[in-house]
Amino acid sequence: MNKIKYIAVVLMAIAGFGLQQADAFTSQLNVGNTAISGFTGPYGTVTITLVNSTTATVTFTSNTVNGNIYLFGDGGSVALNVNATTFSVSGISGSNAGTGFTPGPYTLAGAGNVDGFGSFNLRINSFDGFTHSSDTITFTLTNTSGTWASAADVLAFNADGFDAAAHIFVTSSPANASNSALATGFAAESAGGVPDGGTTVMLLGAALGALGMARRFLMG
Repeated sequence: MNKIKYIAVVLMAIAGFGLQQADAFTSQLNVGNTAISGFTGPYGTVTITLVNSTTATVTFTSNTVNGNIYLFGDGGSVALNVNATTFSVSGISGSNAGTGFTPGPYTLAGAGNVDGFGSFNLRINSFDGFTHSSDTITFTLTNTSGTWASAADVLAFNADGFDAAAHIFVTSSPANASNSALATGFAAESAGGVPDGGTTVMLLGAALGALGMARRFLMG
């Protein structure tokens, strides 16, 4: 009986982990402006993970399509339209798995226009130039004026119908700082994202199913 109790505790912990991990929202930077529209998207992925009702982790990740990688850099490296009257940003960091790059440093630019996609209330700039671009940029977002019910509530469309954007350097993959960018432009997300429906949801379902079986066994 003690062993069964231990198993139940472990299963409950797994279920809790699944619940924490399941609330993620992913969208694609699927619309390029004229400067990069000739390159096939989507250009990047934006993942919002809700840590609690006032805190979310945001990660922009470059996509590689048709032999080209789309890096984030320069002014307006990444931008969001946050669904909050006031908010704070912390822990901005980035990386580039390519050769010869020095990502960042990053600065918070506040609200402003992103070329071709309207105004966003959060923009993050990277130090000038292709060699300081990143293939991932991540940071923590804190709602200081209210709460978010889910990861899908963290962003809101701006007046032009976009909620995330990035300044894109197009270069051949694997990225090498000694190569020049093939093009630079901006990309945004306009079609809405999708909840994380992959491994974390499967984990949650499996854990809850196992908990149900354990409960019936213990009560039998």
